[in-house]
Amino acid sequence: MSWISNVVPPKIRNFLAKREVPQNLWIKCPETGEMVFHRDLEANHFVIPNSGYHMRMNAQQRFTHFFDGGTWETIPVPEVPLDPLKFRDERRYTDRLRDARAKTGMNDAVIVGAGSVDNVPIVAAAHNFDFMGGSLGMAAGEAVVTGLMTARDRKRPFILFAASGGARMQEGVLSLMQLPRTTVAVEAFRETRLPYIVVLTNPTTGGVTASYAMLGDVHIAEPGALIGFAGPRVIEQTIREKLPEGFQKSEYLRDHGMVDLVVHRHQLRETVGRLCRLFGAEALPASQAVAVAEPVEA
Repeated sequence: MSWISNVVPPKIRNFLAKREVPQNLWIKCPETGEMVFHRDLEANHFVIPNSGYHMRMNAQQRFTHFFDGGTWETIPVPEVPLDPLKFRDERRYTDRLRDARAKTGMNDAVIVGAGSVDNVPIVAAAHNFDFMGGSLGMAAGEAVVTGLMTARDRKRPFILFAASGGARMQEGVLSLMQLPRTTVAVEAFRETRLPYIVVLTNPTTGGVTASYAMLGDVHIAEPGALIGFAGPRVIEQTIREKLPEGFQKSEYLRDHGMVDLVVHRHQLRETVGRLCRLFGAEALPASQAVAVAEPVEA
């Protein structure tokens, strides 16, 4: 025991003790190096104020900033087999799932919710890239199908926020089967003649891009998002040529007809609501409108 422990009163000991400081109070912009206080960044919808760089959002944050009033109804998703192939590489697949669930607080990579956006009732699904890279497995595929069928049954537009590295290799062919399953669900939803709007965020790649993420009626991309099937480095190694500047970025794909709009996150709710009304969705009565907080730039 030191003399501080033996002699100094408890209040002074507490003052002298080393305080733990959280490591994530300040967020660094990947493009400019600007440091932004985390609360200011969250209030600004996770957009760096000066550079306009769109930081990645998890699924819960996405819904909080997207739905009117930050409130939504969670749509339950049917359970699927946990580890159908008993897969193991450096670690067991079950261990990876357990860690991802502890890290994100989610059961799998996609959540589904219902609420209103710009006073238009909708159903939405969102990938969480923090959950194993937002990879598409059986549970994620089931979530997308559930979201589409819920939107069909409730006769509401369906909005998808895509953020994924592709299919989940630990589930093998069962993961790849989610591509046709979700495609069939999209076709079933089209019977409503209501819009299916896809918001492509950074990154959207692999099997997700090869299936439901590119089957929307309207494709919106966030600024600077990487969108494609294979990554730029893989393509360059395959064709042995240097790719054009900005290849597979949102703005390049818009200019070449692959996406319809590149929309800043601050205008996303308004844009989606306007598109839904344009496609025939009905807005809520004024008496049921929900107050919406505007982003506050730091």
